[in-house]
Amino acid sequence: MTNKLRIDFVSDIACPWCVIGLKSLEVALDRLNGEVAVELYFQPFELNPQMSPEGEDIVEHIAKKYGSTPEQSARNREMIKARGAELGFTFDMQKRGRIYNTFDAHRLLHWAADEGKQHELKLALFSAYFTDGENPSDRALLVAVAAKVGLDARRAKHLLESDEFSREVREREQFYLNNGIHAVPSVVIDNRHLIQGGQPPEVFERALRDIAKAAV
Repeated sequence: MTNKLRIDFVSDIACPWCVIGLKSLEVALDRLNGEVAVELYFQPFELNPQMSPEGEDIVEHIAKKYGSTPEQSARNREMIKARGAELGFTFDMQKRGRIYNTFDAHRLLHWAADEGKQHELKLALFSAYFTDGENPSDRALLVAVAAKVGLDARRAKHLLESDEFSREVREREQFYLNNGIHAVPSVVIDNRHLIQGGQPPEVFERALRDIAKAAV
């Protein structure tokens, strides 16, 4: 008998470790195929909710926010790039020069869940930003990415031009903040178990197997 677990993947589009965490989780789920079944939901978290529309130079932003030197930032980018390559994801650090506001992307993801396209859209948004260096706060880009994964472009455009799902996204963000989530990725399993950070596939595989067995 296959056990079904609920996974809430709390993350931001502008978070490279969220890419690594998701790709690792996908590898783990492939390894557990037939042993553990899951329902995967993506929940919103904004690393920089006050970010201006034009964004900010990423090296300057990281230095200001975390106190990192340019050399430390460069080493971190190379580590992220290597981890991504191991998991089949391309980080093009030359193209990703700025960091942007991601609230509209989260509104689009909220809608995509109802359309059964949330996972596909999440991956496409990660690729648009981290691989292609696009601006995820650009509504025209968001519409194009939505259409690329099979969502209705006209509906996406109308949504983004309104304030639709703004309240719902804010409420979900606040829910996780109120429950102690202040860093991402945070992977919540069955509303009880928490795994944080860009863990390797083995960590997710072991945890999911153990949780599923305990739930029998």
